[in-house]
Amino acid sequence: MKVKIPTVSALVLAMTLPLAAEAHRGWLLPAATVLSGEEPWVTVDGAISNDIFHTDHAAMRLDGLKVVGPDGEEVEIQNGHTGKYRSTFDLQLTQQGTYRVFSASGGLNARWVTDEGERRFWPGRGETPAPGDFEKKVPKDAKELTVTQSSRRIETFITAGVPTDEVLAPTNQGLELVPVTHPNDLFAEEEATFRLLIDGEAAVGAKVTVLAGGMRYRNSQDAIEVETDDEGAFSVTWPDAGMYWLSASYRDDKATAPATARQGSYVATFEVLPQ
Repeated sequence: MKVKIPTVSALVLAMTLPLAAEAHRGWLLPAATVLSGEEPWVTVDGAISNDIFHTDHAAMRLDGLKVVGPDGEEVEIQNGHTGKYRSTFDLQLTQQGTYRVFSASGGLNARWVTDEGERRFWPGRGETPAPGDFEKKVPKDAKELTVTQSSRRIETFITAGVPTDEVLAPTNQGLELVPVTHPNDLFAEEEATFRLLIDGEAAVGAKVTVLAGGMRYRNSQDAIEVETDDEGAFSVTWPDAGMYWLSASYRDDKATAPATARQGSYVATFEVLPQ
């Protein structure tokens, strides 16, 4: 089954929370990403925080969250709950193989200046656009009109038994990660390679930041920062075992009209195991 990605103005609508500050980072955190046994269970947390994997800002809403199993079919989450600072849910892995847990969205954003010199934005904060709203609410002849085609994706990967590749195929919508190294086959002090695509094409020059969990207990973030090559590829050597947060951003002028710019953001959580 092909899972349809909801078209909205930004992932903020799927989360129902604005990412107002650069320091506020969204994430999905499984208790473990590699499990064994028959039909194991795993609990996943979702939040937006200042420190990675520390619930100190707001919960990620579960609206729009999808889970796709090894056979490509959507899997229902269980025991979902949203609290003040985090959401949590359980997932039963009834099939052997790799699952993809994600929230993704995309749409148009516009900004312009009125004849009176006031700055206007569409859609407004907390507004969910309806079909045709762009044509009705954004003046085509507005001063300094900028229309951006945006996409956002937050995800993680969980495997029961032997890793499989079926759910790793790209949808060719927005900024996506295509693993060269399987995301549930990562080990400390070993190099892993991934590719980033934007609407199915290589995202050349995308900026990538990797942060280890536990930054609350470090004096510095110790960020790993890399940039994708001409094929959209990049590599990371994991310094230690643990949970890692990866963030990527991309922007160009190859948007589809009426947009004049295209931008994408991508976030994933990976578990790195000891050798």
